Amino acid sequence: MTPLRLANLSLLLLFPVAWAAPLLKAGLLPLFRLSEISVLSGIASLWEKDIPLALVVILFAMIAPVAKVLALDALLAGRLPAGAKPWLFHLGRLGMADVFLVAIYITVAKGLGVGRLEVGWGLYLFTFCVLASLGLSIFSSKKPRGLRGTGTAD
Repeated sequence: MTPLRLANLSLLLLFPVAWAAPLLKAGLLPLFRLSEISVLSGIASLWEKDIPLALVVILFAMIAPVAKVLALDALLAGRLPAGAKPWLFHLGRLGMADVFLVAIYITVAKGLGVGRLEVGWGLYLFTFCVLASLGLSIFSSKKPRGLRGTGTAD
């Protein structure tokens, strides 16, 4: 297995840790009655109040990033045609949307002056995972054509 594939597949372990890690530490925020908010606790809270929005968050924060990691691995292993590369770009955009949404929520909450809001270490880990996935996609596209998708086991 190549180092690029190993780095990519390591995201399958890091993403779930980031989902459970605290993204924010909040007090007196109306939507969340928790002191620490993670992706999973946020989805659980949204599920009780707004199922369609919870499904959108599940798509952006969980399904799109994992689908991108799996698709990139299939591409690097030669199990996916090179023509699928543009789809990886679109999956990457979906995965990045959730970090943007969290940034907007932090800005709005701080601007309203509603309670106290601190960024948790999970937000940094989650952002790292999304950016690492993006970087691995970009780096994989720069590999020489002869090394990519040979169909042989790595």
